[in-house]
Amino acid sequence: MVDFELSTHARDMLRERNIPEEWVWRTLDNPDNKRLGADQNTHYTKAIIEYDMRILRVVVNQNALPYRIVTIFFDRRLSKKAGN
Repeated sequence: MVDFELSTHARDMLRERNIPEEWVWRTLDNPDNKRLGADQNTHYTKAIIEYDMRILRVVVNQNALPYRIVTIFFDRRLSKKAGN
């Protein structure tokens, strides 16, 4: 099992954007999509049923141990396109 930790920025984003932490863990445990970004971080995305199927993006630095969750946001570019 891989350990993840929330960065200070990610914790701030959860608070500012009113994103339940449970949605982050759900995205990491069972993403609709997972890809390596141009920033060399891994981007996990998942449609959140409780939030009108908007796409949550969780960006993770896998070069840090434990893996560091860099930021969390709803990706407006991917809204309602589950699987992206």
